[in-house]
Amino acid sequence: MRTMEINGRKIGDGHPVYVIAEAGSNHNGDFDIAKQLIDAAIEAGADAVKFQIFKAENLYSKNTPGFKSLDNQDIYELIKKNETPREWISLLSDYCKNAGIEFMATPFDNEAADLLDAHSNSFKIASFEIVDLELIKYTASKSKPLIISTGMASMEEIQDAIQVASSVGNSEVALLHCNSVYPSPPDIVNLRAIQTLKDAFANPVGFSDHTLGIHLPLAAVAMGACVIEKHFTMDRNMDGPDHSFAIEPDELRTLVSNIRDLELAFGTGLKEVSALEKEENYMKGRRSIHANCDIIMGETITKEMLIIKRPAYGIAPKQMDKLIGRKAKADIKEDEWIMWEMVE
Repeated sequence: MRTMEINGRKIGDGHPVYVIAEAGSNHNGDFDIAKQLIDAAIEAGADAVKFQIFKAENLYSKNTPGFKSLDNQDIYELIKKNETPREWISLLSDYCKNAGIEFMATPFDNEAADLLDAHSNSFKIASFEIVDLELIKYTASKSKPLIISTGMASMEEIQDAIQVASSVGNSEVALLHCNSVYPSPPDIVNLRAIQTLKDAFANPVGFSDHTLGIHLPLAAVAMGACVIEKHFTMDRNMDGPDHSFAIEPDELRTLVSNIRDLELAFGTGLKEVSALEKEENYMKGRRSIHANCDIIMGETITKEMLIIKRPAYGIAPKQMDKLIGRKAKADIKEDEWIMWEMVE
């Protein structure tokens, strides 16, 4: 399995999960909100914060029918209203750099890729754009890592995207399993596709999540996702197309913390007693053979004289048959654990 790097941070199996806090256009055209989103991503412990750079005129025909999920609003006008001003790119990048978080963005046209090239160490390709091979090829030609979401994509379309990036010498591609429904109901998520992508391609594979809550991204990590992308907002009640299914800062913080806990919990795979268990619980909490009554020196030990209980300082329970029939070398008091040196 191939790994890749973004600004020195390795991404792939065996490395910490790369968490992208997707701000998108949830700034609502307010630069102060954009900075608040960056600050919230930093506080949560995310690795990167990502915005979207699009222009309505380059993205949608004015004749496009409205989406039912967006109340059939005029999609061109809605996108126009939610554009990220391109003059913000350098400002957002500088703010992220000074604050200590990776700045990322999704270019939706070549001009956006050009502008981002001077300010971002990587590029993100959105699911809807995976069929725009010219955009992928142009962006890949910048020779920076690509993260490609695969919502609605067939395996052939994913292969096409990887190949067109490779055609300009760029093999630094990570794939994100994704569902392009907002929000996505759990029954369409198909987390097993993460392993399918890992088996089919040599690229790092992650999960771009559009479900409600944080439980399914955690499941994705447990199933091998090495990148998690999640939409977030300062307030789900804000006006805009992406706020309602996004998580808020406290949830983002919990998500990142839980991901780090999962990484610690994966362990080595060896079934062994941990050092912490050995400190106390291994002996005091397990069982051994004890005297069920006073046993007089020279007396032959019978099963009725014995009981198995905690702690485990005595003879192991599995040795019960070897103990029965032996004679006590000395008096053994009731409730005392029995050691081999006490019998003959």
